[in-house]
Amino acid sequence: MSLTETLLAPLRRNPARPLVTHYDDAAGTRVELSVATLSNWAAKTANWLVEEHDVEPGDRVAVLLPAHWQTAGVLLGAWWCGADVVASPEDATVAFVPPSGDAVGATVTAAVSLDPMGRDLGTAVPPGTVDYIAESRLHGDDFLALTPVPPDTPCLAGSTVDSVLTEARSLVESRGLTSTSRALSTQDWTIPGGVLTGLLTVLAAGASLVQVTNPDQEKLTRHRETERTTVDL
Repeated sequence: MSLTETLLAPLRRNPARPLVTHYDDAAGTRVELSVATLSNWAAKTANWLVEEHDVEPGDRVAVLLPAHWQTAGVLLGAWWCGADVVASPEDATVAFVPPSGDAVGATVTAAVSLDPMGRDLGTAVPPGTVDYIAESRLHGDDFLALTPVPPDTPCLAGSTVDSVLTEARSLVESRGLTSTSRALSTQDWTIPGGVLTGLLTVLAAGASLVQVTNPDQEKLTRHRETERTTVDL
């Protein structure tokens, strides 16, 4: 079973529950994704990777993106189809980058809009890239893996599904997270450490995440109060 299937299966019993709330304090935006909405984005991503780019379990997919709700969909989609999420585009089948980014060495470079409302890049697609939002949006809201993902498949910078799950669950215990926790985080989702501690640990606990990008210290107190967070990561 893939990392995404393992993490999302218990959460999907309550599809309307808020799962990831993303603030960008520099832009002044707030976006809340339910379990169902994030699952749909992940499924669209997985379907796009498999159907358009033939990604198979163990293939390298580079994610060169900030901590953002769209990044959560990209990561979960990549893991759902068994990809090994890496930080370097070299030899990657697909590399996800911000609109102005590049990924020398990847077979396909996918520009991610990072638009708070999920809009695509329109006519502003950089040369040599594809518009991830525009293309993945056309794919299905559920993903049925044709190729099983064994537990020894690399999924995060070469670490296997089993080892990543074990480490994430260990962090859940050490941090005292539970399914009722609401975690506030300002961590960057670096690969592998930031993704493990800032995203996977929360999902492994069955908790919900309030992720703040470009944090403003004065606004963080307000975020804690408004979102009723219970723990800081």
